[in-house]
Amino acid sequence: MTIADLPASPAARPTAARRKERDLSQSAGESKSEAKTAAEHAEIARLAAERADTWFFRLKGVLDRALGLILLIPAAPVIALLVAAIRATSRGPGIYSQVRVGKGGVNFTMYKLRSMRSDAEAGSGPTWSASGQDPRVTRLGYWLRRLHLDELPQLWNVVRGEMSLVGPRPERPEFVTVLEEQIPGYLNRLAIVPGITGLAQINLPPDSDLDSVRRKLLVDCEYIRTAGFWMDARIIFCTILRMLWIKGPAVTRALGLERIVHLPHSSSPSSSETPAAVCLSTLVMSKDDTVTDLPTHVDYSASVTPASAALANALPELSTKREPSPTADRRSHRPASAGQEA
Repeated sequence: MTIADLPASPAARPTAARRKERDLSQSAGESKSEAKTAAEHAEIARLAAERADTWFFRLKGVLDRALGLILLIPAAPVIALLVAAIRATSRGPGIYSQVRVGKGGVNFTMYKLRSMRSDAEAGSGPTWSASGQDPRVTRLGYWLRRLHLDELPQLWNVVRGEMSLVGPRPERPEFVTVLEEQIPGYLNRLAIVPGITGLAQINLPPDSDLDSVRRKLLVDCEYIRTAGFWMDARIIFCTILRMLWIKGPAVTRALGLERIVHLPHSSSPSSSETPAAVCLSTLVMSKDDTVTDLPTHVDYSASVTPASAALANALPELSTKREPSPTADRRSHRPASAGQEA
């Protein structure tokens, strides 16, 4: 065999051949990724169907629509007045719509009173709002958020069956696409209808980074496993108290709703820091594997019962008691805004 008979090295192959091999490799990778995504969505749909088939969630859906309609009647004139005030104090519509991801990964249109400038995301793209002072929030919008009045139009989503009064907060599809890749089991929270308020919202501040999402995922999974009418009633009552500025750890503790979440190797800022607005590109670049023990599957088909030993094993980092440990990762008890408007 002569040198001419030897196979050419990859560097010596024609450029077109190398480009073809690269394209084929990328195509195979994309096909695997699409197949994995399709399988995950199919699993979520199956889990959602099983969980929704329990007597509690079937009856909860009916009661949610009825209560939503009853509450929407007195809320309608309030919404009309606020819409007029918003249009008079800033440019843009009084009510805006935004696509969110609902039960089973199905997208729906959610409505809110506008509390930000109409061009809030013109230069940044999809962005989580800061929990402190956000320059994009209007003066009237600041008070709408403080009093949670910007959420009132979502009663219409409850009447339509797209949302519940209580449940995990719906996220935007742009963020779900990123979060499902970076956080194991993130799609588990889509097993039930999302809510206006929830167990995670009354215990944890708005999302600001991956660790804050991980904390809420743990609490959302606990709610899905242990939800009941008594818990929903307490969460709604706690939310009403917060609208009246009666809030804090003492309130959630007195109602038996306090949840303290500890994450190993947490990189989130301390409770004394105010996180800034986080755009989608920031999350894309912050992928990490520091937390690997989050549950990747929750058995939603289990009966709805109070927290059990099995749940404690599934969520080892979730504590329902106040712990005085100096290393506890304690976040301020501040209700989340409506899924970060902008």
